[in-house]
Amino acid sequence: MNFRVEHYRIILSRIAAVIALFFLVSTQSYWEGRSIAVTSSLFFIGIVFVGIASLGRMWCSLYIAGYKDNRLVKEGPYSLCRNPLYFFSMIGVVGIGCATETFSFPIFFIVLFSLYYPFVIRSEERRLKKLFGIEFEEYAKRIPPFFPKFSAFFEPEKYLVKPAKYRYHIYSAIWFVWFVGILEIIRGLKAIGLFASLWALY
Repeated sequence: MNFRVEHYRIILSRIAAVIALFFLVSTQSYWEGRSIAVTSSLFFIGIVFVGIASLGRMWCSLYIAGYKDNRLVKEGPYSLCRNPLYFFSMIGVVGIGCATETFSFPIFFIVLFSLYYPFVIRSEERRLKKLFGIEFEEYAKRIPPFFPKFSAFFEPEKYLVKPAKYRYHIYSAIWFVWFVGILEIIRGLKAIGLFASLWALY
């Protein structure tokens, strides 16, 4: 059951990425050429959020890489909330939305994330409850599902990391940065007239 959920999540995420890429190519920011303050502020916020998301996901991967089904990870970012990977992913998609220098894309991404990821989180937590039973139930009583509880933070003095597993997870942690790079390439191609924007988004 979990394999199917994960499989569909990956497929839907890729479909959403392709649709987003189409709109990124075919649209432009309404604010471009009208307000440098708006475009600069949005892009700056986007870069900051993307940086936080990438570092946050790498932090999460440090703890979970190689341990996902072997034991219940409760340290580091997992002491703040039960789904820190998804929390940082939300920050990342909002950052990408802001990097488009529009308000439309971050709002759209927030709505899409809010509609879809609660189902993913519930499915993941059912799996963890089945695997770890009472240990997960006690963990869930103390730690919130999504938004961090900073007072609960716990970090061990030492932690055994599996380098090969962690290296694999790093690639999925930095795709936000790659996406911003793609945005800049698209802007450059538009500037030389290779792509034409069909309409503007606020």
